[in-house]
Amino acid sequence: MRVAFFSPLPPARSGIADYSAALLEPLSRMAEIETFSTKPGVFDASKYDACLYQLGNNPHHVFAYEAALEYPGVIVLHEANLHHLIAELTIRRGDWAGYLREVELNGGQDALAYARKYVATLERGPQYEIPMLRTILQRSRGVIVHSDAVGDVVREHGFRGPVGKIHHGAWIVSADRMAYRERLGLDERTPLIGIFGFLKPYKRVAESLRAFRRLVRLMPQARMILVGEVHPELPLASIVTSMNLDAHARHFDFTPIVDFNGYVAACDVVLNLRYPTVGESSGTLLRALGMGKAAIVSDVGSFREYPDEICLKAPVDASEEEHIFEYLNLLASRPEFASEMGARAKAWVERECNWDAVARKYLDFLEGGNVEPAKFETKIAAAAAAASSSTELPSEEITAWSPAEDASRNYVETHLTRLQKTLAITPAAWPGDRILEMGAYLQITPALKSQLGYSEVRGCYYGTAGRTDHRRVTSESGEEFECEIDLFDAEKDCFPYKDGWFATVLCCELLEHLAIDPMHMMSEINRVVKSGGHLVLTTPNVVSLRALAAALQGFHPQLFSAYIQPKNGVADARHAREYTPAEIRRLLEVSGFEVTLLETGPFREEPKPEFAWVEHLLDRYILTKEHRGDGIYAVGRKKGAVRARYPGWLYS
Repeated sequence: MRVAFFSPLPPARSGIADYSAALLEPLSRMAEIETFSTKPGVFDASKYDACLYQLGNNPHHVFAYEAALEYPGVIVLHEANLHHLIAELTIRRGDWAGYLREVELNGGQDALAYARKYVATLERGPQYEIPMLRTILQRSRGVIVHSDAVGDVVREHGFRGPVGKIHHGAWIVSADRMAYRERLGLDERTPLIGIFGFLKPYKRVAESLRAFRRLVRLMPQARMILVGEVHPELPLASIVTSMNLDAHARHFDFTPIVDFNGYVAACDVVLNLRYPTVGESSGTLLRALGMGKAAIVSDVGSFREYPDEICLKAPVDASEEEHIFEYLNLLASRPEFASEMGARAKAWVERECNWDAVARKYLDFLEGGNVEPAKFETKIAAAAAAASSSTELPSEEITAWSPAEDASRNYVETHLTRLQKTLAITPAAWPGDRILEMGAYLQITPALKSQLGYSEVRGCYYGTAGRTDHRRVTSESGEEFECEIDLFDAEKDCFPYKDGWFATVLCCELLEHLAIDPMHMMSEINRVVKSGGHLVLTTPNVVSLRALAAALQGFHPQLFSAYIQPKNGVADARHAREYTPAEIRRLLEVSGFEVTLLETGPFREEPKPEFAWVEHLLDRYILTKEHRGDGIYAVGRKKGAVRARYPGWLYS
């Protein structure tokens, strides 16, 4: 699909410019996109399957609005009001007649009479309560919104074409909380509240400061930061001083995005309030939720639509200040409650608002006005979910293939929990599916056929490329299993399989041994897995509770850091690099896979009370206890080609 994409782009100081830049990255992998950040001199709409226009209520979007009128397509309304934009197109250009026509079309005779009497004579400012949407809606073939609140306004203005609701995308970023607290002169437990973005009066800044002043009376150690440009109509400095909050509240002007993220990370609570509202969404709020921050929003417009379990909602009536204060007191006095709510928010954002999901919904809408998952996608997702929740295989189904007298029996029993978990998360086969087990020792290989139903099971192992070994094992009951094991170097050699040959590839306890070029292996796995097929990957977790305890006590954090003594002049591959769960997510995504499962767990199912002190330390510094098991278990579904052969976070 070929799409003409109209939007301001960075370095324009526009939230929609940042939004479009983030959206274009995955969208450009899924379709052929040509971007326009200014009005083109010559434009042939017939060259494109769709024209897409990102519209916001400011001068940055004049060119996109004009193009949308001239070449009708799909508009994206980031809020339900374009009055500032229409004023820019008319009044600022001296076209008062054009402005009055828009007022009459959108507001009727009474609004027209008012505008003629007061606005045209400069006695009053333009009446921004009039959304000024009718002209663009009459020329549009479809509308994308981020909330039902804006969708309802679109329908109220008579639009009868397709309207699609697509959540605003979220930036899932991380930053060093303690580094920025150190910069602010704060310890790990000082309650810190933040307000971020362009600081305008309607963002309830004064109301928030009054509620914060009440909190300070109870918690003198509490602090607030306000990060962003100050609107001329908001006398922020004088408000802070008049409330005697100079020692408790600090303002930082427009900051680079790295520092912006750092200040969000430093906070315990983020306030994102606004009233009145015209249905706008907040990229800053989603950024904070994606960082796992407890948030307080206004119970109005699009913000009312967020799930109650991921944020607290303050009414905009006479009780607003009281609610803000009570919420701040709750979150500051019970950090465990704030942390749990933040974790739920992060999980929701990762699931519903990741940019890949947003881009796919855009294409679904452009192709047919449907933003629901296609039936085939739903079927595949259901199958993956069923596989990830399946019960573990009984231990005897695994140990039976390593008889008691076999030298490998001890290893199997030691790692039985991991082997059972691996089989439990491996998707069951559809008729005719093939599976490849990398590093196959034939411990769980027979179960891939007998229990999961794969019609062809293939194995591979390190060795001289071009050689294939035929292996046969016999179970304790006398049942036989045969398998071909292909030899090659996963870091250097081309895998000896056709493109898209396998439905599933198992790469278990192998990644950590690669010392030279892991992305070669990931690229080859992507090649040999069919579209929609799966990669099951397991590897030790270098940020487990065990690893943290080791590092803090002066020991090596890797699960296996020792060199292996050579036998007959040959040394087995040791652990070259162990990974974090976040790195495994990035590795799968950069390799063209959508992460459908990411968990950690033990190699052996046994209690570890000796690590309780590490959990206490994490609680003390409000650091996540998620994904602290010894082993990482991940499943990815192939969505496209490898995104980067040498990702910067992995290669120097």
